[in-house]
Amino acid sequence: MTARTRPAVRLTVLVDDTDTWHHKPMCSEIVHRAHRAGLTGASIFHGMEGFGGRQVVHTTRLLSMADDLPVAVVIVDTEERVRAFLPQLEELDIEGLITLEPVQVVGFDGAEDDAEGDQR
Repeated sequence: MTARTRPAVRLTVLVDDTDTWHHKPMCSEIVHRAHRAGLTGASIFHGMEGFGGRQVVHTTRLLSMADDLPVAVVIVDTEERVRAFLPQLEELDIEGLITLEPVQVVGFDGAEDDAEGDQR
């Protein structure tokens, strides 16, 4: 097997699990917007412990502090497509952290060709 790589961008949106948009979880809204925008994929990762700008540690270990846990929404696609999606996030008025990082997508044999075929 030969690994082939191609450049991409990873968009990560960090929010609290209690953040909402029109009574829906913010993280789900981001994923659904990414899907409607035709991005290659999006995943939600739930954190067990974390803190942000307010410097308050939230953790699952203390029942009284089991809310406002960190959630990361991760999207990987071409830089052009990710940057075109950013206005969708701006509309949501997200209070969490949003980062963009260059990454390399690795494909083996025909896997990369299949992934590129999904991109519009």
